[in-house]
Amino acid sequence: MKHPKTLPAFTARQKQKAYELLATKVAFMMGRKFEEGDWAQVYCAAKNIPLQGWSNLNIDIVHDGLGVEHKMLRPNGDKLVREVFGSQLMHPSATRSIRIDASGKPNTEMRSVLGQYAELLTQRRELVKQEFPNCEPDMRTGWLLWQTNLHEFVYFEEETVIPDPKDYVAEWHENRPKGGRKPSRSLWIYEKETRRKRYSVTTSAGAKVQPYFDVPPQSDPHVYLFRVQGEEYKTGFVRVWLPAITVRELRQYVGNLSEESLRIAVETMANQAATADATSNAFVEMAEPISLLRESYELLGNCFPDAVSDAHRFQFLVESLRGAKS
Repeated sequence: MKHPKTLPAFTARQKQKAYELLATKVAFMMGRKFEEGDWAQVYCAAKNIPLQGWSNLNIDIVHDGLGVEHKMLRPNGDKLVREVFGSQLMHPSATRSIRIDASGKPNTEMRSVLGQYAELLTQRRELVKQEFPNCEPDMRTGWLLWQTNLHEFVYFEEETVIPDPKDYVAEWHENRPKGGRKPSRSLWIYEKETRRKRYSVTTSAGAKVQPYFDVPPQSDPHVYLFRVQGEEYKTGFVRVWLPAITVRELRQYVGNLSEESLRIAVETMANQAATADATSNAFVEMAEPISLLRESYELLGNCFPDAVSDAHRFQFLVESLRGAKS
């Protein structure tokens, strides 16, 4: 059977742009949940292609023969996303556009489900072909994995492979939830060759296909790891991304933003045990990177444990400096 291979998603310049845009996006989020539309904006801007907006029903990217279906997943907890390299994960939904008979024979229903899924993928390919008739459609799935605290993101693209039912075998799995809720059935679909699970198909509360996918190793050249908060870019130094207005205020109170100046400011604030409220900025502008000592970064985090991001911690620092000056 054919397994999807990873494909290059960005040039070196586009990767750097995606990193800067993603860091900017997180700097302005101020703790809100990272949404699919956020990644769509970063991806399209980095590649300089029109933003179509994110959709849970239709293909997300259609441009110049390229068709990409974006899928996002947040692995459990605040563990570093890099810890899932080389593992297998399950996405809660590839599509809801299927029908399934929970009383049917497992392999019969498997052939029906995979046939419906293949039809959906074929329709998407035809859509790209209609939009760009002079290009052979390049159909892909883009997987974005993100960390709860928005420190790390992993992205990779792989070719979209239409599943052939003859390569799979299925069985019913009984789900018996606690709390007196009614039991349900899921169809588990395995590769014949390896017996690895590849799909789980629900039958209640809306049938949907839940695919299992392989996260490539970090050594794969087509895997992109973005560390956008607390990035130790050289030994003992951390890079953070801040809204421009925060950087301007820091300069007002600290002067030059050297690591030594920031060390003194952070330690002075910590010694005074100052606290203050900070508000978010809605300015649409690029964030700016600054660097500071690892010790200063950790001290700042200890002083403001309730801050939701690097940018939020520095807003608290600015408020403290402002109060000390007044």
